[in-house]
Amino acid sequence: MKKSQFSAKLAYGAADIYGGGSFLIISILYLVFLTDVVGMNPALAGSIPMIGKIWDALTDPIMGNIVDRTQSKFGSKRFYLLIGSFVGSITFAMMWLTISGSATTLYFFYLLMYILFSTGFTIVMVPYNALLPDMVSDYTQRSAFTMYRMIFSALSAILAGLVPNMIVNRLGATQVQGFLIMGAVFGFIFFLSIFFTFIKSWETIQPVIKTPFKESFRQSFSVFRNRSFRLYLGVFLFGQGSSDFITTLIIYFLAIVLRQPEQYTFIMSGVLVSQLLAMFLYQLVLKKTSKKFPVYLGFPIRMIATFSMIFFAYEQAPILPIFIASFISGLGTAASSVTSYAILTDLTDVDYLITTKRRAGVYSGMATFNRKIANGIAIWLIGIMLALFQYDATAAIPSAITVNGVKFMFIALPLIFMVATLYFTYKFPITKTSYECIQREIQRRLGELDDKASEEDIKTCERVTGVPYHQLWRIENSR
Repeated sequence: MKKSQFSAKLAYGAADIYGGGSFLIISILYLVFLTDVVGMNPALAGSIPMIGKIWDALTDPIMGNIVDRTQSKFGSKRFYLLIGSFVGSITFAMMWLTISGSATTLYFFYLLMYILFSTGFTIVMVPYNALLPDMVSDYTQRSAFTMYRMIFSALSAILAGLVPNMIVNRLGATQVQGFLIMGAVFGFIFFLSIFFTFIKSWETIQPVIKTPFKESFRQSFSVFRNRSFRLYLGVFLFGQGSSDFITTLIIYFLAIVLRQPEQYTFIMSGVLVSQLLAMFLYQLVLKKTSKKFPVYLGFPIRMIATFSMIFFAYEQAPILPIFIASFISGLGTAASSVTSYAILTDLTDVDYLITTKRRAGVYSGMATFNRKIANGIAIWLIGIMLALFQYDATAAIPSAITVNGVKFMFIALPLIFMVATLYFTYKFPITKTSYECIQREIQRRLGELDDKASEEDIKTCERVTGVPYHQLWRIENSR
């Protein structure tokens, strides 16, 4: 059977080399590239990703609508994976071009490059995030496919977390050349990963939803009627945001607080390898517990490890305790990704009960948009705070204000976001039992099940959907 094939799971997971890898490279290096290579003010540099997210507010809902409207011999999702394999890889490579000009010229050039990349990312990731519900319908099998995606994401994190910095510092005669070479190399890697998913994946053809484009935004924001989606965003945004702070700030933390920038590869290798190991651990955990349990297990451990770094956050501190804390923290970081992507696939079934429509594209578009928002806010906030803490890339010795500011951002901000993630995970209502209840109710609405819903089933449907039972299964709920 197709869905049980090992190669099918590999094929599905491969595209997240781009989805996870490109985001990680940008989170780690793009602010450094803009501040230290281009010479841009940190606050201005940090605003570029955030402004790009305003553009995403337009493109992501539209792309979700386009996916749901598309008819193609390749399927509505796979067709855009084919296009996106070219667009996504080329736009990523273009981000690392270096030009000369005034501060205004530089700002708008790199803003344009970021917008182009973000558009390419949308073309790939909106259909990709919507693909699995049309590949696999079984609740448990979806978890298995999601785990392969997360394993690829962890592998790409190792690749993207270590290799770009090596290329920048060793292959180019200057950092300018190094960044350009890195962009080209990873652009090609991303092309191969997306194209492989296109070739080896499949999808069940769903009825085309021809929503007028003027309705795109209204329908996209109607997903907030779904209580499970609202709580999912809390898990997703705070969980991923807590990771964004770490990945963006680790270079600054090592260089400014510890004064040991040469330890970057050592520290990142520990973080990324532990994430990969955790992916295999959480695969076993998911089978025996629930999709939420990885966060319950991983985040308390990660919080302790993150807090412990405060005792070694000083110049020329011993690196081994930092490595151990980072390794342990990596075990928890993986939990957020596993839980977030595992529960995403079930939201469209809840929406089906609410609206009578299969809107995988719309949900994927809104999830992709909100992920970008989380990343953009994190980087923008870091840029603003670096400016407030008087960061100067040309200073031989950073000021005490800068050192203490980076220390605060690296430790305190992730802890705040981790607490929020635990809260929203606890509140998230979909479990295997409640999912089966939703499926039974859909069968009742379709006339495939004759029994009446019990009081417990009614309460479960209302708790999961956030909609009164008598108002479910109405097409107007999609508007």
